[in-house]
Amino acid sequence: MTDAEWAAARPLLPVPRWLQGRGGQPEAYCHRAILDAIRYLIDNGTKWRAMPCDFPPWDRAYAFFRRWRDHGLVKEFHDRLRRKVREQAGRDPEPSAGVIDSQSVKADAVVGADSRGFDGGKLINGRKRHVVVDTLGLLLAVIVTAADIGDRAAAQVLLAQVAAAHHLLALVWADGAYTGSLIEYSLAALALVLAIVKRSDDMRGFVVLPKRWIVERFFAHLMRSCRLVRDFERSTSSAEAMVYWSMTQLMTRRLARPQPSRA
Repeated sequence: MTDAEWAAARPLLPVPRWLQGRGGQPEAYCHRAILDAIRYLIDNGTKWRAMPCDFPPWDRAYAFFRRWRDHGLVKEFHDRLRRKVREQAGRDPEPSAGVIDSQSVKADAVVGADSRGFDGGKLINGRKRHVVVDTLGLLLAVIVTAADIGDRAAAQVLLAQVAAAHHLLALVWADGAYTGSLIEYSLAALALVLAIVKRSDDMRGFVVLPKRWIVERFFAHLMRSCRLVRDFERSTSSAEAMVYWSMTQLMTRRLARPQPSRA
């Protein structure tokens, strides 16, 4: 991280238990060094054991990653960054609209058969990332499943999580894969309007569809992180944490970017 990124991220980091007087031992390495190590791994797609010697030992970096994953601290840090980015863009900290979609990626050999499947539509053997993003393309929630899990089945769980965490959310755009009973379920059980943006039958070639391009751009951001081009994680919780860490990189860079002066 640059000094500007660290200045923006440091106040938003979760406070360790030992600093709050709730027990635990002081950490042996600076948070900035640990964050740089994790960001390097995600950005370059290296293995934990292949981490360069410029960073703290790989087992300490992985222990930090695992602790933040298991206690939900990476999501807490990510959500604080998202609210800050939205405020900087002149938006309300809590979104009122979002876009839902899924992405199938190939799984590495370390991924067990219990959490992988075959997506017949995309012809991919691996896992599927189900995401909801806001209108700025910032992540609201993600769940990782086997690739053979249907979009509607996963959307029920995902939309319930998003509705519980973001009470102002009222509208979610989706593609044709989310039609059917999911629309009635979202409105009756979650008070969410699920708007379907369909592609016209007479369209030929690549066409930018309203609102759906936002989530497609989000997936393009993920593909710039080499660790996320394939799914290399043994557990789905680690795969979800990797997505959150990737988005923290994007948001810290946005916060550190010089803001244009306004008249």
